[in-house]
Amino acid sequence: MSPSLSALFCLGLCLGQVIQAQDGPLPKPSLQALPSSLVPLEKPVTIRCQGPPGVDLYRLEKLRSKKYEDHAVLFIPAMKRDLAGLYRCSYQNGSRWSPPSDQLELVATGVFTKPTLSAHPSPAVSPGGDVTLQCQTPYSFDQFALQREGDPEPYKRPERWYRASFSIITVTAAHSGTYRCYSFSSRFPYLWSAPSDPLQLVVTGTSAIPSQLPTETTSSATEFPETSRKLTISPTNKASTTETSRNINIFPKRSGPPVGLARQYYTKGNLVRICIGIVILILLAGLLAEDWHSRKTPPTHRVRPVQRPLPPLPQTPKSHGHQDRGRLDGHNHACHH
Repeated sequence: MSPSLSALFCLGLCLGQVIQAQDGPLPKPSLQALPSSLVPLEKPVTIRCQGPPGVDLYRLEKLRSKKYEDHAVLFIPAMKRDLAGLYRCSYQNGSRWSPPSDQLELVATGVFTKPTLSAHPSPAVSPGGDVTLQCQTPYSFDQFALQREGDPEPYKRPERWYRASFSIITVTAAHSGTYRCYSFSSRFPYLWSAPSDPLQLVVTGTSAIPSQLPTETTSSATEFPETSRKLTISPTNKASTTETSRNINIFPKRSGPPVGLARQYYTKGNLVRICIGIVILILLAGLLAEDWHSRKTPPTHRVRPVQRPLPPLPQTPKSHGHQDRGRLDGHNHACHH
């Protein structure tokens, strides 16, 4: 196979792989609210949709309202009640649309009066002990939410007794921090009360200080190996003396766009560059080989044939009849004499 055919064959394979990779499903984007999805009334918030590099068009929409914006970023200068709700986004590359992102719950806080948050028996707890955080409101709300400062999402649970109790079993240093609670109605799940006054939970006898606990992306499970960054909360029901234990993961804050999407598209770009580089190297090697072969083989010259004159045709000999006739005449002539 000649070098040019090999290069074309390799280029076809590379382009086939690239086209096959591009024909696959597009990765879904991510959607986040900055600085938080819990936004006090009249405060600004930015909703950001993040997809892979080279996106042609973004679409950010609010569900159940038929409203959308063809932008990756939606800035809300002052939060209003009608802006609270579910949001999602998607993007377009060429003629294809990506799957929608995970839904984002944008909550307006400060709509109702704040509840009160207390710790029982005390906000200072020794390691291994138990503590109950109780959120109470004078209104007949049936939903409560507890959030620790630095956690990405609050822990929500239903309750019908004007208050909710969150029991933390086997307290460790990972449970230290500043807590707040909210109350709201299930009829308006995105309109919450103002946050309660902050409650500082202190774990005594440990080196960890609540103000020194990491609240950014630098936090990891290795800082508290004994708990693996899990908060154990059991809601206590007033109508029953039994307690049900629930595990809630404490994750670090989301600090930026997903890296996997960018890496995936950078990998496809690198694949194209590698294929083009291989094709160019094969073509250069083929040209060098042909040049070396042409210099090594001596040129062949064709010898034109020399045109020579044809030999003369042989003369036709005289017939024997004429000779005999002469002889006969001469013989007769001799005899006659």
